[in-house]
Amino acid sequence: MGEGTQGGLLARIALVEEHIRLENRHDLEAIMATYATAAHYDDEPYDEHHTGSQQVRHYYARLMHALPDLRIEVERRHASEEAVVVECILSGTHLGTWRGLPATGRKVRFPLCAVYTFDGDRLAGERIYYDRATVLRQIGVFHEPDSMLGRIVTGLTHPVTMVRALRRMRRAPTGG
Repeated sequence: MGEGTQGGLLARIALVEEHIRLENRHDLEAIMATYATAAHYDDEPYDEHHTGSQQVRHYYARLMHALPDLRIEVERRHASEEAVVVECILSGTHLGTWRGLPATGRKVRFPLCAVYTFDGDRLAGERIYYDRATVLRQIGVFHEPDSMLGRIVTGLTHPVTMVRALRRMRRAPTGG
């Protein structure tokens, strides 16, 4: 890990902090320079796994296009010999296409947990976890099913499910 466990941990924390600083600056070249040759990036809520510098670069380019004012605020850091874990708040405005969805102009702000692994003195990879429904709700494409709009959307997008539910309701015994 480096010059002793404590020194190695401090170096890894410093690398992650620099990586996040570069993400906040939107400096794609410098971000990529923090990764080792065999970089990987895992967006777990979408089950997306990007392997190799080209794929990781493409992921970042799409993210920065979708959220040109992307900002990461670190709340807590946890370090071990195997990884550095960062709890943060990610925020930005959806001003570019993201996952096929045209820009909505809506702001997002949500908690995210990132796990950084290492290859020598560089990042081997980053794995992120966050609540996908929160992001989709904030950009306006997800509605809670118990809200009025959610019931309408559910009824329109899941007619077979709704027909089955209505049948079950009709068969259910009534109190009395």
